[in-house]
Amino acid sequence: MHYSAYQSVDVINGEGTRCTLFVSGCEHACKGCYNQSTWRVDAGHVFTQALEDQIIADLTDTRILRRGLSLSGGDPLHPANVDTVLHLVKRVKRECPDKDIWLWSGYQLAELSEAQQAVVALVDVLIDGKFEQQNADPALLWRGSSNQIIHRFTRE
Repeated sequence: MHYSAYQSVDVINGEGTRCTLFVSGCEHACKGCYNQSTWRVDAGHVFTQALEDQIIADLTDTRILRRGLSLSGGDPLHPANVDTVLHLVKRVKRECPDKDIWLWSGYQLAELSEAQQAVVALVDVLIDGKFEQQNADPALLWRGSSNQIIHRFTRE
């Protein structure tokens, strides 16, 4: 998997202070997308074990408390990303059980493959749906267009 950017301290992409990983790879090609540089699966940098370890270290850092991890892109549920993202969210859940995970995807919840569903089963918030320029609204919280849905999952 490749990623375009990692922000160790982010207050924009989800509730509270967070770590945010912008993965590469998106097949939706939404008209008006603000992050077109992430569309190619090989854009940016290779996601390494060192970065994975840094994300865990940042999430557990007591000097700057983070509420959780946000996964955006590109698309974390792109077929080229699913295995690595699944590994990462499993590790976050195991080593940082008090942190929540938010994920943005152009895929809709009802249409996810089995592999994509395995990832979503571990996230706390999914914002799904393609960005639709005709439904764009800058006043919306955590989404770019009104067709996108914020799913909050309550899990035991």
